[in-house]
Amino acid sequence: MPWYSLFHPSLLDPAVIKYIKEKWYFNRKPLLVVMDSQGRIVNTNALHMLWTWGSVAFPFTSPKEEALWRDETWRVELLVDVNSIPEPKISNWIADEKYICLYGGEDIDWIRKFTKAVKEVAKQAGIPLEMLYVGKNNPGDKISDNNDIIQNEKLSDVLPDLALIKAFWVRLENMLHSKLQNGKALGEDLLLKEINVMLTYDGNGKGWAVISRGSNDWMIRVDGDTILKSFINYDEWKDQVKEKGFLPALNGQLAANKPPHHCNRLILPGTTGSVPETVVCADCGRSMEKFFLYRCCTD
Repeated sequence: MPWYSLFHPSLLDPAVIKYIKEKWYFNRKPLLVVMDSQGRIVNTNALHMLWTWGSVAFPFTSPKEEALWRDETWRVELLVDVNSIPEPKISNWIADEKYICLYGGEDIDWIRKFTKAVKEVAKQAGIPLEMLYVGKNNPGDKISDNNDIIQNEKLSDVLPDLALIKAFWVRLENMLHSKLQNGKALGEDLLLKEINVMLTYDGNGKGWAVISRGSNDWMIRVDGDTILKSFINYDEWKDQVKEKGFLPALNGQLAANKPPHHCNRLILPGTTGSVPETVVCADCGRSMEKFFLYRCCTD
């Protein structure tokens, strides 16, 4: 398929530049504007669709995007692009209905404590559980060092390079923008709420984790310290595991020990459209305050 490019940006008429900025919300980040065979614009930015569904999203029209979201559920395969990760074979974990723990953050001390506690609980509970470290957004040397430590100490599986870690978070951001581009509101759309929770975890800068069984059964979302405390205190709820099953028992323990206070941050870098006027807190559902953040990271 041939691609064409403008010989020099100066050849673009100023009125066209103004149109692209005002109508397509261009703001330095790449856009993929799709036209049909008649030259009519059918999607002002299909990059979000490509990141989320790849070629399945063809012909990349807005109606196709809406249809894909209607058929979508919150599942591991949506959260992680299992086909792009050579190892570990997450698709095998899902097929075998194993418990899958995705976790992140940059505090290696928390990571050591958390992985040790989870492995011990899984052993006592007699459940097949796999763990995958996905780092944090905009990964740098710290996350690279964590990957090396986790692999050397055999704490868990990892995404093997920083490009895959970055792709994990960029995929989440693109899912958020895709939902917002389709007019969905934070707090009203279930999938958008889950995406919001994941990005909030990363924005808080602390350790975090989510656990599922197979593809669809999920742990409730709480902060990393609460999860770690619950696993360390497994004796308090191990009897419930026998009665209810592992995830229901864990969810009950987490809900009972959820801290009364929180301070959450959601960072939306480089949006290619308008920033949502209202964003609700992933924990309490109240509207969050909006600030402007200027950041320079040399990690």
